[in-house]
This record gives sequence, C-alpha cells and structure tokens, in this order.
Amino acid sequence: MPRPMSATVLALVAAAGALLRAQQPIRVHAVLEAWYTQMLDDNLRLDAAPSVAPYYANGALNPAFKEDTFTIRRTNLYVEGAVGAQLRWGVMLDPNTSSNSQPAATSSLQDAWMAYAWTPRITVKMGQFKMPMNLESTILGASKLLFYDRSMTARMWAEKRDRGVLATCQVGDPRGLSAKFSLGLGNGMTDSTLTYKANDTNAQKDVDLAVNATYGATHSFGGWYRTGETDVREVGLVAGAFPGPRAPDAAAVLAAKDRTTNLGAYYLYDDRRWQGAVEVSTGLLGRRYPSVFPAGTAVPVKALRQALDQRYLGFTLSGALKLGRHWLTARYDALDFNQGNAWYTASDPYTTDPATGAPTGSDFTPKYVEAILGYNYLFNPAQYVDGKIKLDYIHRGRNFLAPRPGQSGAQGGDSLVLSVMVGF
Repeated sequence: MPRPMSATVLALVAAAGALLRAQQPIRVHAVLEAWYTQMLDDNLRLDAAPSVAPYYANGALNPAFKEDTFTIRRTNLYVEGAVGAQLRWGVMLDPNTSSNSQPAATSSLQDAWMAYAWTPRITVKMGQFKMPMNLESTILGASKLLFYDRSMTARMWAEKRDRGVLATCQVGDPRGLSAKFSLGLGNGMTDSTLTYKANDTNAQKDVDLAVNATYGATHSFGGWYRTGETDVREVGLVAGAFPGPRAPDAAAVLAAKDRTTNLGAYYLYDDRRWQGAVEVSTGLLGRRYPSVFPAGTAVPVKALRQALDQRYLGFTLSGALKLGRHWLTARYDALDFNQGNAWYTASDPYTTDPATGAPTGSDFTPKYVEAILGYNYLFNPAQYVDGKIKLDYIHRGRNFLAPRPGQSGAQGGDSLVLSVMVGF
C-alpha cells in the first residue's frame, strides 16, 4: 500500500535534517598573489619564436615576462567540507586563469572532488584534481612556495588537472616513518591543445602511481610514475612527418600513439632554520609535442618534436636560510626537452640549416636554466603560509630567445620579480 503523501514528505524532511546534522562546518580559505616583473634585458619584449619547435614558449618562459608589468598571478579560492566521518569534498576556483602560465582558454574551476574513506587508512577520491607528481605542485601547494613560481617542470606538466579517480593507502606512524601509496586512473587530457581539463575523447586512460613518505617532521621524500598515450580520438589518425633520412615511417609513428611518461623523485629537508629540496624527473615527451593528429588534419603535417622517443630531463635544487621574518633563498632549475639530443636529420636541427646543414649562428638547443637568488619577508614569522613578500632575481640561460632580424646568436633575458602573497 503506498505511503500517504504527508508521511513521505515527513520522511524526506527527516532525512534532510539528518544530512544537515551530519554535515561538518564548511571551511573557506584563499591564496592571493600579485607580481611586478622588471625586465633586465630588452630582448624579453622583442624576441621571436624559433623555427624549431618553440618548447620555451609553452610554459618554460612565463608570458608575464614579456614586459615590465603588474600581474595578478593567482586568486585561488578553496571551499572544503565533510558529510559525516567518511565523506569529504572540495572545490577550488581561480577566476584569474588568464594570467596563469597555463593556457588561458580554460574555465576558472580548478579542483572539484569527493573523497570517501573506506577505512581510516584507505581513501578513494573522484573528480577533477592534480594527480600526485612533483613536490611543489602536489605536496607543498601555492602558499608554501619559496620563489615567485614553481619550477619549469612543474609549470609545464604537473600543474595540469585531470578528471579521474585516485585511491590512496596510508601506512606507518606519522610521528616516525609514514608513507602514502597512490594509484590513479585519469582521462589523460592534461596535454590537450584545447583545454587540459576535459572529458575524454578516446578510450585510453592515464595510469598514475606515487609514493609520498615522511620521517618525523623534518624529512619528506617520494616518487611517481605516469604512463599514457595520445589524447585525440583514435579514428583515422594522421601521422606527423619527422625530417631526416633516418626518420620513422608513418606506420611506426601511428603504432607509437604518442606514448607519454613521467618518472620522478624528490627529497625535502625542513627544520626551524634550514630548508632544502632536490627533485629530478624524466620521461617521454609524447603527446605534449604530438606526432599523431586527428582525422582531417592536412597532410603532410610535421611532428612537433624532433624524435619519436624524445625524452625530457628536469632537475631542481633549492634551499632557504630562515632568519625569523627574513628568509634568504636560492634555486637552480634546469629543463632539457631533448635528453641525449635525439633527431633524424643529417645535422643538428637546433644549430644548422636543415636544408644545407650549414651553421646558422644561433643555438636553440632546448636546454633551459633558471638560477634564482631571492629574499622573503614574512608577515607572520610563525606561519609562512599566512603571507609574504618575495623578491627574486632570475638569471636565465642564453639559448631560448630567437634573434631579431639583422641579429645573430642566441639571446637571454634576466628578470627581477616582486611577489606579494596573502593566504587566509
């Protein structure tokens, strides 16, 4: 016999009341950051893209450095809460996506996730978020950055969100040795040319593995691995052409499907006086500079990297001396987009004319370096995340800016950056 309407309504009201009682207080916090960038070389304004794939123009050189300018770097707004003891949720918005180093054609929604704790040690998370890789992107967070921005490797790849699921298992004693093991499955759209946060366009998924460990309050260390393939629809794919007599044929290019990997590790030491970190990562460039393209692409089309199995290598070494409100910082940041100099042409494509093999007088070898000396002034010495003023001198390697007409030789470009950050 159907329940009377009044009884049904009362049951729904009671259920809603129970849910509201179970709902934990909602937490809201934000990170706001503004920059002033000062060019120390005019060629930062006047550089042109090189004829070889413009690796640096895709994030290694932040577009904010093209002029002396005031920039809103981030306006991160976090809203988090819980329903009962087992279900947590979170949303993060950044309305300022157009000023970030990532593509501007993205929505302001950065993170949107729900996490269910099956046991106190095992959690499953689903939604849109960063898969666990890179110390600065997924371990420290924006409010704990020592410098004006994350490393080049983080800016290029680790900052991009994906939609998927992530299972984590916590083991050990947080007061001693503790570790968190993670296994993730994502759409693999992090390198899409349209937007890096999207529903999938093919059947393949990325697989992410990570372990993050701590030893007491001073030592943190871990590593990660990601594997995936092309992010375009796998129907009627078009093979890009690699120049040179030793280049693979179309069948080999299509068979590789722009396989993409990340493999990295980090160590962080942090006490009341010193902080030091080292991080290294490598992997196949794959779909980040694709060699396979959607059906209908004009033929012939050129692959956007120089070798089918081209690998990158990133290395970052950083540290800080903490003197109350005053911190002295330094970082060496290197990113090589072609580890081992792989190509198929008869001569070096970064330094010679591909048609004649004659030297061009320029060097666009995609090995980029940022060396930083910095000073941080903390608003609250007891809480680094509350806010700070950061002043960084950035010295860059000399092979990433194209000569202007009538000039020869590669150029560099140094900058001075004033960053003001507040967290609340």
